[in-house]
Amino acid sequence: MLTFAAIALGMALTPGPNMVYLISRSICQGRTAGLISLGGVALGFVFYMLCAAFGITALVLAVPYAYDAVRIVGALYLIWLAWQAVRPGGRSPFQVRDLPVDSPRKLFLMGFLTNLLNPKIAVMYLSLLPQFIDPARGSVLGQALVLGSVQIILSVGINALIAVSAASIAIFLTQRPTFALIQRWVMGTVLAALAVRMATEARR
Repeated sequence: MLTFAAIALGMALTPGPNMVYLISRSICQGRTAGLISLGGVALGFVFYMLCAAFGITALVLAVPYAYDAVRIVGALYLIWLAWQAVRPGGRSPFQVRDLPVDSPRKLFLMGFLTNLLNPKIAVMYLSLLPQFIDPARGSVLGQALVLGSVQIILSVGINALIAVSAASIAIFLTQRPTFALIQRWVMGTVLAALAVRMATEARR
């Protein structure tokens, strides 16, 4: 559980479509707009969690080597995230995009769709979460729901803090480019190390 929580936390801190959208929305339209959008993002997490939980249950029970497949895919995905963190010319999520002023209903819906169309979240639930499920420890469905809930709580919490303090963080990083570069390399190194561990882990 602690290992999965650490990975989920690291991925929540890794820039992606959700983070870019929430930061831009918070800076352009205010913190309330950012938090409403986050509500839609949270609903997207729940949708993915339920789909993955029921799908993973069927997959693990039906295919003996399904775990090996998702383990390798998960390792490759972490390597891709590590490259995105350290690649030259990478875009900072705190570089604001101009967004129109939208109603609360549209903010919620856009947050939901942004998360629903986010390949980072889809691949995470399909490739990373299954490797932490052990059929010998009880209900596969129950384990998937618990782990998914941990990921949702951590991601929503981190993104809420970022949405509320987006403007301050943007100013801080703009004035300290070296700090932002160090953060990117630390995150990339951690993700790469997790990928190696995942790829070399013995099959269950």
